[in-house]
Amino acid sequence: MSATLKHNFGAGPCILPQTVLQRAAEAVKRWDSIGLSILEISHRSPEFESVVKETEMLIRELLNIPDDYSVLFLQGGASMQFCMVPMNFLQGSKKEAAYLDAGYFGVKAIKEAQLFGKVNVIGSSKDAGYTHLPEDYTIPEDAAYFHYTSNNTIEGTQMWGALKSHVPVVCDMSSDIFSREIDVSQFDLIYAGAQKNTGPAGLTIVIAKNQFLDSVKHPVPSMLDYRIYRDNGSMYNTPPVFSIYTAMLNLQWLKETGGVKFIAKENLAKAQLLYDEIDRNPLFKGTAAREHRSLMNVTFRMENPVDEANFLTYAAKSGMVGIKGYRTIGGFRASLYNALPYESVKALVGCMQAYAETVVPFQSTY
Repeated sequence: MSATLKHNFGAGPCILPQTVLQRAAEAVKRWDSIGLSILEISHRSPEFESVVKETEMLIRELLNIPDDYSVLFLQGGASMQFCMVPMNFLQGSKKEAAYLDAGYFGVKAIKEAQLFGKVNVIGSSKDAGYTHLPEDYTIPEDAAYFHYTSNNTIEGTQMWGALKSHVPVVCDMSSDIFSREIDVSQFDLIYAGAQKNTGPAGLTIVIAKNQFLDSVKHPVPSMLDYRIYRDNGSMYNTPPVFSIYTAMLNLQWLKETGGVKFIAKENLAKAQLLYDEIDRNPLFKGTAAREHRSLMNVTFRMENPVDEANFLTYAAKSGMVGIKGYRTIGGFRASLYNALPYESVKALVGCMQAYAETVVPFQSTY
């Protein structure tokens, strides 16, 4: 009896294309360019230095990054950036940093920033359970910087539209980077944990305007100083070799697939298919405001919460993996990252329809 085909909707670590997994697995056993495992090679070897250069080149090309920006490879995940950003750009400043409180990770970023200076929370959707993004906020013109999260992985909301700001803009793009076209020049610093949509856990990508980096005048510990990474080609210490290599493979796949512009259309089609079913099927309901719905993380519940455990079991037997909502929120979350095939979303929709057929006739007998 053949095993049930698995459809991976997990929120992170992310799904990767099968071709990328195969090439990464082969490199673990023997990397052809050097004859050793990718896990064994020196990060100072010419072969790995070429990997770092190609990965940076791919990021620049796919996102059309201006020349006056640096691309850095760090560790510590996005969570390290919650403290690293204010340590560099708020600590010692007489200014306040402006933050949006739009979800779980924004709250964590605010908490860390408060350790280094004054934080002005200029907008919050906490009272609404983070089901929508803050609106009608004003960014103070004298703020040290403005920080927000472009896509809220847990709550399923996403920021759309052009952003206008007279102060430096810092954005956490962990779960939607490379999923849609962006104008990098609107931002002074972008950071993203790779494990959501770029590669395996262990790598953090930072894209920063050099002028912003050079604005730091106070001492910063070397391992937390962006300029140290920039000036050392992200090689100040041993980088996450395997994570960078696999990210390179994934970015090669994205380029060969058609790039960010192409994948954005694919992502929109996947999200529309699932949201249409959520809105149509009487057993389910979306949790995020329609105008702020995320294309990467689709959150939904059942009209009758009692049925959720049954559907989760039913879906698991049908091969649906990772659709359980975040532990503090419940419900369901389907993450539709770049490498997730359209066919997997069709399978989830089919699963929802099939489950409804088992429930609705039974309910109608009462």
